[in-house]
Amino acid sequence: MAEGNLQKDVKELRKQVEALREALAKVAEPYREIAGYMEQLQTITRGYFRLLDLYAKHGTVSPDLVIPGLKDDISKAILTVLFEKGDRNISQITEAVKGKRGTASRRIVRERLLDLVARGAVVATEGSRAPTYRVSEEVAAKWSQMLGLSKYGDQPG
Repeated sequence: MAEGNLQKDVKELRKQVEALREALAKVAEPYREIAGYMEQLQTITRGYFRLLDLYAKHGTVSPDLVIPGLKDDISKAILTVLFEKGDRNISQITEAVKGKRGTASRRIVRERLLDLVARGAVVATEGSRAPTYRVSEEVAAKWSQMLGLSKYGDQPG
């Protein structure tokens, strides 16, 4: 008889332990959610401090930071313009660079574009009338990585 009561008590204890596990899982769920939010906050904070570090080191945060040796203002403005909106022709790029710098000649913009294409920073696509230009995927990926964005999945740890 004592053995039957013992088995009954063990079954009752198992039920109580299972109920406690379920209750604990319900109570712990909000904390797991909070931990996920904290992880996202840490990621955002790391990106923010990365931007501050770039600004402190270079005095600016602009796309030309991912292309070593890029010195002239027109090339930097071209890159910035193409990051803002790609697939532009030379006339559109020249107008946008003029808007940023105040001055730019079509001839100089064309020369700088050809140099950027040769460097692999810009890609030219032959259109029906004239070629259009956009930032290369490699440069876009480097810029994204530098900013700490996860779009390309190559974010530094």
